[in-house]
Amino acid sequence: MMMLHGKGVAPGAAVGHVFIYNKNYDIPAESFILSGQEQAHLNRYFSVKKQALEELEKIKVSMLKVDSAKAAIFDAQKEIVEDIIINEEIPARILNERWSGAWAVYQVYETVLNVLRNTPDPLISERAADFDDVRALLLKIWYGQKTEGLSNLPEPVIVAARELLPSDTAGLKRDKVLAIITEAGGITSHTAIIAKSFGIPAVLGIEGLLNSIKQGQLVAVNAEEGTVIVDPKDDVKKEFLEKSGVFNRERQETEGFLEKEGRTACGTKIEISLNISSSNDEELKMQSFTDSVGLLRTEFLYMEHNKLPPEDEQFYSYKKILECFNEKPVVLRTLDIGGDKQVPYLDFKREDNPFLGNRGIRFCFSNRDILKTQIRAALRASVYGNLWILLPMITSLDDIRNAKKIIKEAGNELKKEGIKFNDVKTGIMIEVPGIAHIADLAAQEVDFASIGSNDLCQYLCAADRMNETVESYYQCYHPAVFRLIKTAISAFNDAGKSISICGELGNDVKAVPVLIGLGLRKFSMGAASIAAVKKTISGLTIEKAQETALHVLGLPTAEEIEKYLELI
Repeated sequence: MMMLHGKGVAPGAAVGHVFIYNKNYDIPAESFILSGQEQAHLNRYFSVKKQALEELEKIKVSMLKVDSAKAAIFDAQKEIVEDIIINEEIPARILNERWSGAWAVYQVYETVLNVLRNTPDPLISERAADFDDVRALLLKIWYGQKTEGLSNLPEPVIVAARELLPSDTAGLKRDKVLAIITEAGGITSHTAIIAKSFGIPAVLGIEGLLNSIKQGQLVAVNAEEGTVIVDPKDDVKKEFLEKSGVFNRERQETEGFLEKEGRTACGTKIEISLNISSSNDEELKMQSFTDSVGLLRTEFLYMEHNKLPPEDEQFYSYKKILECFNEKPVVLRTLDIGGDKQVPYLDFKREDNPFLGNRGIRFCFSNRDILKTQIRAALRASVYGNLWILLPMITSLDDIRNAKKIIKEAGNELKKEGIKFNDVKTGIMIEVPGIAHIADLAAQEVDFASIGSNDLCQYLCAADRMNETVESYYQCYHPAVFRLIKTAISAFNDAGKSISICGELGNDVKAVPVLIGLGLRKFSMGAASIAAVKKTISGLTIEKAQETALHVLGLPTAEEIEKYLELI
């Protein structure tokens, strides 16, 4: 019996036999073609490229049924297939240097991958996995190999791999995967995202994993502790089977709360809103289980194209969402790019620290026409529902007033054109500590606010949430995080204005009681978290939540807060 250690990224436990997954594809040898064969290889490349785009679209559609935010991964991969530089280089190598098509695909992508892998910026280096995934897809299609990934597992297994890429897990069936264990990957990796979406226990970052296990070997996984036991003894096997059974029963019980209302045991209504990233029907069907759209990420309109989306296209997308939710509020966040979200066709200057750079509302202020077009489209759509406009990366009252001025200008333009629109509520993201500290002043300027806990935490802790090397410094339970959130909630409650939370802390069932105790009455989250949060709320009273919050505010460290919340 041997114990391996990693990082638990999705809760649960499991016992089962290992299926070692290797993403094999034929690596072409350096090869050249005869004169006159160039066009045939070029035509073959364009055919393979077309098939790859079709395959990625199929995968994206299937992923929409699980979590539309994760489906965006495959839109990003489609952009890689269409990358302008790559699609200049591959044909050039075939036509000018007579490289075989397969060798051209492999080598051109390898050149890009070498640059990405060696960059010190983790935001850029993490993109290497997507380029590697796309290259594998292209070569498998070239050689006529299946691209089914983990979609056809014959029986329930524990999947072990060096790393799982998006296409590997796209067709994954929840009932055939007991747990996932990998050598690479952290809390922000594709594997972690997928595991959480499916509710599959996962332990990642296990050093030497594939040298320590064999195909078919029995292992026990405890994702709560981040451990994997190889060849467990009978008593350990029994213990883990019991843990797995408890986990699965609790998961089924939790799923039963999806259709219930968000209400505490003492009868207080807690609004449960939905974070969405598209106007896809699969995502919109969740409207019947929620009170509103708490966050409409409009970036999908910009990231799925090779040029800026025109006003009419934006209008029809917003209109569809507003009509679906009818009188329920739809909180539309204006374009929030920069930092970890880049749009290839927009000219972003390289920044040493993009999270502190020209992102969110700052980018929109420096590109007023882009923001104006979006606001016009949103206002036009407002007559079809209950639209609220949310402004990201606000740092001062000057930002608020500048944005409101642009909204007013857009409205005046529509009036002159005889286009009807409704009055809309205007709100801000509270994700920068500076605006949180003057939340009382901000509440006099806007109608509502939404706490973006992910960025608020990274700015407070001075730790890039996408950088695994400083992962331990990104402390979402840091006392300063809860204290500053309390400041913001109190300010907006005192002003009689709505305030919600839309970051990861808001769907963390350990943090939910604290947030309610601090006065929060509205949460917004992805579809996968709704049932669990409703279940947590149903077991609370306001009095108990307030006691919990008061105790947390008195604790001095993130570790002590987390231990306390695990015990209550």
